[in-house]
Amino acid sequence: MTQHLAELLMYVAPEPIRHANERWLTRILERLGSSRFDATELSLTDLWLSPHLLLTQTCGYPLMTALRGQVRVIGRPRYELPDSSGGSHCSLLLSRADDPWQTLPDFRDSRGVINGEDSNSGMNLLRHRLAPLHRDGQFFASVAISGSHCESLRWLREDQADLAAIDSVTFAYLARHAREEVAGLRVVARSALSPTLPYISAAGTSVEQAEHLRQVMNQTLSELPKVAQILGIKEVLPAREIDYQLVLDYEQEAQALGYGRLR
Repeated sequence: MTQHLAELLMYVAPEPIRHANERWLTRILERLGSSRFDATELSLTDLWLSPHLLLTQTCGYPLMTALRGQVRVIGRPRYELPDSSGGSHCSLLLSRADDPWQTLPDFRDSRGVINGEDSNSGMNLLRHRLAPLHRDGQFFASVAISGSHCESLRWLREDQADLAAIDSVTFAYLARHAREEVAGLRVVARSALSPTLPYISAAGTSVEQAEHLRQVMNQTLSELPKVAQILGIKEVLPAREIDYQLVLDYEQEAQALGYGRLR
């Protein structure tokens, strides 16, 4: 039995989502006759770039920056969730429901929070959405980094920040399984659509191997209807690196409007 690295770490909360991903991954590995290396001590970057990587998921922005040309794209999920369908998702720009500000321009000089500077949904799509509204390269009075979407939501709830962009898949999962995480928050606006987060394998994976893996992922989804229902995934669509050029197009559009850095 061969050993590989295989982890699905982009959506691990709430617990039903983490458990469903683990069940799916276990069945995939069974179908492939493979076992898993322990990835506990690996950073996300080390996992993504490992030559032993069989399967994981990354974000579209690092795919096109730090990982470009160094991994093999397997496919992308077709979710059927609110604000996520057909292989695309978006960011929901959220504030507290009792905030007196109603529209995006009202939030100028407020406190922004992002999950990380390399996040497509938390940073890049937010920057793109705010680019037409900046003044002298600035929109927020301050921008802080929370470390995760769930932390950004907590900052909003506890009045440590005023506006955050949250991946629509994350929001849908929390709204279904952990409503307290999004209680008291409202959607101010939505970002442009973006391809859903890609599944990747090591750069040495051939096109044929990647397609076989995608087919196994879909086969196991059909064998685990409860898992598919919890994850909201109908199928894994074919995808290539070039499909994520849109992520960089959004970055370039913001730069052309003078808002190259979110601040």
